[in-house]
Amino acid sequence: MSDPLRTLALVTSPADPAARIAELSGLIRHHDERYYGADAPEISDAEYDELMRELRSLEAANPDLAVPDSPTQRIGAAPLGATFAPVVHRVPMTSLDNAMDADELTAWGERVARGLGGAPAHYVCELKIDGLAMSLRYESGRFVQAATRGDGRVGEDVTANVATIAGLPRRLPGGAPEVLEVRGEVYMPLTSFDALNERAAEAGQPRFANPRNAAAGSLRQKDPRVTASRELSFWCYQLGEVVGGPVFTSHHQTLEFLAELGFPVNPEIRLVADLAGVDEFCRQWQERRHDLAYEIDGAVCKIDDLAQREALGFTSRAPRWAIAYKFPPEERTTLLRDIQVSIGRTGRATPFAVLEPVFVGGSTVGMATLHNQDQVRAKDVRPGDTVVVRKAGDVIPEVVGPVLALRPEGLAEWQFPTTCPCALQSTLVRPDGEADTRCVEPMCPFQRDQRIIYFASRGAMDIEGLGERTVFQLSDAGLVHDPADIYSLTVDQLLELDGFARMSAEKLVASIAASRSRPLPRVLTALGVKGLGPSASEGISRAFGRLDAVMEASEADLATTEGVGPTIAASIVRWFAQPANREMVEKLRRAGVDFGNVEVSRLPQVLAGKAVVVTGSLEGYSREGAEEAIKARGGKSPGSVSSKTFAVVVGADPGASKLTKATDLQVPILDEAGFAHLLATGELPSATDDQTAGQTA
Repeated sequence: MSDPLRTLALVTSPADPAARIAELSGLIRHHDERYYGADAPEISDAEYDELMRELRSLEAANPDLAVPDSPTQRIGAAPLGATFAPVVHRVPMTSLDNAMDADELTAWGERVARGLGGAPAHYVCELKIDGLAMSLRYESGRFVQAATRGDGRVGEDVTANVATIAGLPRRLPGGAPEVLEVRGEVYMPLTSFDALNERAAEAGQPRFANPRNAAAGSLRQKDPRVTASRELSFWCYQLGEVVGGPVFTSHHQTLEFLAELGFPVNPEIRLVADLAGVDEFCRQWQERRHDLAYEIDGAVCKIDDLAQREALGFTSRAPRWAIAYKFPPEERTTLLRDIQVSIGRTGRATPFAVLEPVFVGGSTVGMATLHNQDQVRAKDVRPGDTVVVRKAGDVIPEVVGPVLALRPEGLAEWQFPTTCPCALQSTLVRPDGEADTRCVEPMCPFQRDQRIIYFASRGAMDIEGLGERTVFQLSDAGLVHDPADIYSLTVDQLLELDGFARMSAEKLVASIAASRSRPLPRVLTALGVKGLGPSASEGISRAFGRLDAVMEASEADLATTEGVGPTIAASIVRWFAQPANREMVEKLRRAGVDFGNVEVSRLPQVLAGKAVVVTGSLEGYSREGAEEAIKARGGKSPGSVSSKTFAVVVGADPGASKLTKATDLQVPILDEAGFAHLLATGELPSATDDQTAGQTA
């Protein structure tokens, strides 16, 4: 078998199309077997799609080379047959053609319009659940069989395992058809997936790469009790064979009928009037895909009118009346070149993966987090492995796990280092009861650089122009050894560094000078005390007034401060007890940093004790400005919605997850006018006001 990573490259005009078609066909058959038969894929769905699309393109350009048994003409893979009995589908379980972008969706819509002779069509939009296609058969109202899709004609009998899925009716109410075949998707909810992997880690077993693989493995258990423990779920989306049932004219009628019989029908299904509505549905759920309690990898669009479906018919492998709109891939496979360790400002040693660069989640990824020593051990990833890399939205890329089938023989297990990678080579320590390993050498240059970067960051002293690259240059040149040293930098010194002209050097020096007057909460945050963030720093500043008072405060006094508690209080006392930290604070004092700039609001404290979350862009306010307006009136502005949230203020382009959670928790939602009313009065707008309190904006 050829290396699957090497053969993923698209070849638009190979020198020998026949050879490439044969190679692609072999690869796709191999990966079909790994995916459908063994439930152990070696490549991601996106990489598989690339292989299939290249094969279709080559066959279209060379029709004389296309053969009837090509993978492009088949559905899935034949069942293994070794464990489960075969089941012949009375109505074939076809696959769906894919649209990868809006243009391909539009092209499908145009083909449908031609096929219908220009007659208008309505569409049903559904989420594409990342699970396993399943057929459930009921006879005389009794559940009698569950079968996988297999190759579309023959699947496998998994009745005993599917019978363990909660929420599936065992008997149908009176009046049900004599024979009813219900098709849908078996999936594993994210909470069940996380719990399964936690149990696997505790037992020293390999973790599942994703919920789809976990669900597939669960259905292939010989013992149904194991399947039951996995807490699988099911969404139905289609009828198969029906004998003696009512006559339907539309797809959405069939879904309503299934819901009436007690089958779980996904609540996000929508009936739309045109292709523009389909496009809007797809774009909306591409942005909101992580708001759900299960994974989706796209959306499915179907013609609603069943007579129009009959007129459009099928190709050899898929209906012409439906299409799957695939979202951009969030998982890819690539080579793990190395595992290295980075040292943070508190000495935390974090392992990370050095990868063969791969495009995933909208950007090229060359490094990914591995979290900590225990995670590396649990995932059992080793340099030289082919690994699954995941990047969801703006989340930091992570390595999900290895593709064990592609692991080179004799590949050594990676060992966490015992010494810091810095020049001092100090010993790394893992305190009892902690998941993190740390470098405890205070002179560690890696810690020093990260402390300076954090000190200058936006949430701390907010020194524009003093980013990571500049800090590394200053450190390498011996110009800074701690955060206080930045206040002695000169324009001439900066001009000696790469990338600095006089204007940029003068701008950075001015930005450093301006930071001397930052308010005390920012100064406290910038010190980098473990556990001391902006919220606790604000409470301490209000309670003590000056940095000197904080330095001399007892652990007990600090612990009673709002937002602090005993753990953070102990961390503050330990930090100020270290001579090197005290010396750095005195250097900041000599540099003119203000230790007592506590802004006291003169505004009425109408929001005292109330938490107001802001999401989206508000006219007249920056995000920070809106949060400051809340805090100036005594309120809090956390970054997430909870049951304690008083209200959520929604501007343009809000975060979908915050809106969804606010709706679920029935937290009042305000528009900009409602926000103005809240700031003025501390109260929600009344029902008679022209506001949107309690409704989505």
